[in-house]
Amino acid sequence: MGIHDIVEGKKQWRAHVARVKALPPDYRIVYKEIQRYLFKVGPIDLLDGSLLSGIIDFFEEGVAAGKGVLELIGDDVAAFCDDLIKDSRTYADIYQGSISGKPGTAEK
Repeated sequence: MGIHDIVEGKKQWRAHVARVKALPPDYRIVYKEIQRYLFKVGPIDLLDGSLLSGIIDFFEEGVAAGKGVLELIGDDVAAFCDDLIKDSRTYADIYQGSISGKPGTAEK
């Protein structure tokens, strides 16, 4: 990873954060909870993929349609997140495999 990649990554992250800040307060709160949950147990390729920006796209569409954030995701943020990452290998899978002593169980 060269300096150009680092600079470009920072620009993309700043643009991402600006989009989050442009959301209504209730959407921002829920987005932060989703982000916290996904950073804790989420997919290994979270930062390489488009999951977070896809969530913002989804939220922006909800705002444009005049819907509340809980109308979009339901009352359970964790269940919403789990559904998003159900087919992805997660850090939780790796941890589970390491404590069970069966490295193969962490594979998806």
